[in-house]
Amino acid sequence: MEKTIVTGADGFIGSHLCEKLVKEGKKVKAFVYYNSFNSWGWLDTIDEKVKNEIEIFAGDIRDSNGVRVALTGMDLVYHLAALIAIPFSYHSPESYVDTNIKGTLNILQAAKNLDLSRVLITSTSEVYGTADYVPIDEKHPFKAQSPYSATKIAADRLAESFYRSFNLPVTIVRPFNAYGPRQSARAVIPTIITQLLAGKEVIKLGALSPTRDFNYVKDIADGFVAIANSDQTIGEEINIATEREISIEGLAKELISQINPTATIICESERMRPAKSEVERLLGSNEKIKALTDWEPQYTFAQGLHETIEWFKQNTAGYKTDIYNI
Repeated sequence: MEKTIVTGADGFIGSHLCEKLVKEGKKVKAFVYYNSFNSWGWLDTIDEKVKNEIEIFAGDIRDSNGVRVALTGMDLVYHLAALIAIPFSYHSPESYVDTNIKGTLNILQAAKNLDLSRVLITSTSEVYGTADYVPIDEKHPFKAQSPYSATKIAADRLAESFYRSFNLPVTIVRPFNAYGPRQSARAVIPTIITQLLAGKEVIKLGALSPTRDFNYVKDIADGFVAIANSDQTIGEEINIATEREISIEGLAKELISQINPTATIICESERMRPAKSEVERLLGSNEKIKALTDWEPQYTFAQGLHETIEWFKQNTAGYKTDIYNI
């Protein structure tokens, strides 16, 4: 049986990916961030039968020895561990360099030395910056519009270098904007939903004009697995996108109409990115993933939003709606 490890397994996308892999009969090891509370993040909340099938490895992606130990005996690694919040990257960029660049280097070096059969490195649509053209394909130029995106560009290029220099079987997987159950409140959809469910009549947001290509988390997990199952994806960088966009204002109005039609929106200055840092438009091409794999999104935006809202209705207690979550 193929032995698979998922880094960042305690996070939003990582926990959904672990669930999918277990349900497909894979032998899964979950690399979670060590902490003295012995918290396994979102994995603590999944079905016990699924969780009991997962081997937990608590460590730190920045530690090369721990990464090497975790990857020993593995066949395939899905590397999702990263710092991802853009506002936090403005005042703590060094932590992003250590986690996103050095952490990825640790994965690549260990995978090379241990001769893993597949290495999937998680990128982000933020590496493209504001679209020069749409839909954004994998040939689009890169623009580092935040310290976060700069570190992800660097990590992607490290991954490319290991493929070209050492023939490491790397694929760079580039999801556009994810949403769904378990997402943190630093993301816009949970920000809106949790404020509405908390009874807020005034919803506080940042810029309203930017557009995003939102992908339901289960479709993203399917995309990772489809990419791993195709030998044609080795050495490639591949978008996971819907080829559909919506503005933040349009998104907010849709959620308001579903949860509390009397609510209104205000823009708070502290939630605004610096002008040159704001990514104004993201609309991704999914032509490449469809050409190289059998992936197709299974959820419409309406279906995904419905499932997300229903999950948050049962899980609002852990969310702080009175502060700006960065």
